[in-house]
Amino acid sequence: MAELNQDPVDPAETAGEHLSGSSLTTKELQQNLKLMKRGHRLVRVLFEIPSSRIVQQPLSKHVVYQVMVMRSGSFDSHRVWVERRYSDFFSFHHKLQEEFQEELEDVLLPRKLLTGNFSPENISERRLALQDYLAQLFSTHCVRHSPQFPAFFTEPELKRAHVLLRAGQFREALELLQTVLEIQEKLLPWQKSTLTVPTLSALAVCYRDLDEPEQAFGSAHKALPAVRRYGPRSYRAALLELLVDLGYQLRRPVAQLQDELTGLRDAERGEVSFRSLKEEVIQQFT
Repeated sequence: MAELNQDPVDPAETAGEHLSGSSLTTKELQQNLKLMKRGHRLVRVLFEIPSSRIVQQPLSKHVVYQVMVMRSGSFDSHRVWVERRYSDFFSFHHKLQEEFQEELEDVLLPRKLLTGNFSPENISERRLALQDYLAQLFSTHCVRHSPQFPAFFTEPELKRAHVLLRAGQFREALELLQTVLEIQEKLLPWQKSTLTVPTLSALAVCYRDLDEPEQAFGSAHKALPAVRRYGPRSYRAALLELLVDLGYQLRRPVAQLQDELTGLRDAERGEVSFRSLKEEVIQQFT
């Protein structure tokens, strides 16, 4: 298992923010800092590839690796996993090198094997090497903060989920979207706050069409704060519209949400094409 302590808030910086300009003595500041450090648990992201399997197809076969992501420390220890082939790692590495060639000079992807790809020894060795590779990537600041990093863990599942969603197979789409959301939330300390907005919106659409208004309202409400602060604007109106509609259905207080939606539409009339949340979600991967 690869374990890393990374970017989240330094207690010293936090102490400085809260205590600067105060009348505390140096000794008191030091004591407060010690207390803060004692109660502070570093966030750790762990990558593990615990298993693999051989997939036999009519004309070919390949190995898929189970890739687990876990965030521990002051957050959670729940593991979530996806499956990736070596070719997925290879494509990912090539994209990263195009953007971060100098920074990744010492980060090596395990090489392709010309023979023995399916021997248990080689599979086990490659599994551990790929696990170490992910840890090295994440220890590289520019990669850790690149949108390509979470995309490696989520993009295939997101695309399949949206195919299912467009086909009306909402229950099947939900399972994939929940996996995507869990991974995105584990990576959020190093990614933009809007990373989960499309996923939460897709979940809200699925729950709405499955006639599960409580879950739909919860997903949309969870996405709204990041959209309010950072955008995109088109999602904000669509989320508000869904929340108002569901709020009336659930007998929730929605006057404030309705006022916000009305004000948004008045302010942006003619500038923004207002679509429903379902239209926004489907547009994401069209």
